[in-house]
Amino acid sequence: MATRIMPAPNRAASLELIKNFSLEMTGKDIAALIEAKDKIPPRTRINVTFLGNEDLEMRVAAAKTVRDLGFVPVPHVPARRLASKGGLERFLRRLQEVDATEHLFVVGGDPAEPEGPYEDSLALINTGLLQQFGVREVGIAGYPEGHPDISTETLWRALADKTAALAEQDIDAAILTQFAFDTDPVADWIDAVRSRGIMAPIRVGTPGPAGIKRLLGFARRFGVGANAMIVKKYGFSLANLMGDAGPDRFVNDLAAVLAERAPGQGHHLPGQVGLHFYTFGGLLATADWVRHFTADAGQAGRQGAAH
Repeated sequence: MATRIMPAPNRAASLELIKNFSLEMTGKDIAALIEAKDKIPPRTRINVTFLGNEDLEMRVAAAKTVRDLGFVPVPHVPARRLASKGGLERFLRRLQEVDATEHLFVVGGDPAEPEGPYEDSLALINTGLLQQFGVREVGIAGYPEGHPDISTETLWRALADKTAALAEQDIDAAILTQFAFDTDPVADWIDAVRSRGIMAPIRVGTPGPAGIKRLLGFARRFGVGANAMIVKKYGFSLANLMGDAGPDRFVNDLAAVLAERAPGQGHHLPGQVGLHFYTFGGLLATADWVRHFTADAGQAGRQGAAH
């Protein structure tokens, strides 16, 4: 896959945005993680998804591998996929045994009807069980472009309720967004989050480098906007679906927009904002892209300073 990096309008902001990025893997990606481990910075957060076609031991083994390789595991806990309180406790206990409960990502989950007692992620947070298993930070979902099945008002209320519930339990909150192709709704949404007094760190979901058809397939699956104008801004054309696409233009443009909305520009403080890469093209491809991006951006910055 080509690794040509597009020039950044604000290189310092781009490097700041991508610093301390996080990644995502499934229970089946252990071999891929081992292959990519030398390209990933130590202590990088790696989310371990909860897929319906994987079992408890696969998820726990993946979280353990993340920890054993010197990274920070962030297991996903989908509320509506848990059949019982006992099932939740069993999952948390097994994660605790491999030292993988400090950071979790708690989400509602895909099923339209809950498989057990937890209707949504707030219900799971309100069980009070998380503290008992050593959880110190909980990631919650953010939707800059909305959700196809949930009203905007409901999404905002849920974000406020979850951050408040975690604060009451003395658990840190972090917000992880669905991936996006367009910087404008993401930047506007970050402004709106901060204007509501929610200052939790935000990790903006970003597609890793992948084939264009694959990216569009995931966009349709998750209800992410991918019309012709947006994907052109992202850096590829719907008329040519045979190539690959990387997120360099999206990352550079988002960094520049956030830098413009710094104090004194009439916008709310963006607070701590970083990137979370959905590794549709693979862990190694994403790690390689990040290394090239940071090296090229840093080299360009040093050359500019020399002149």
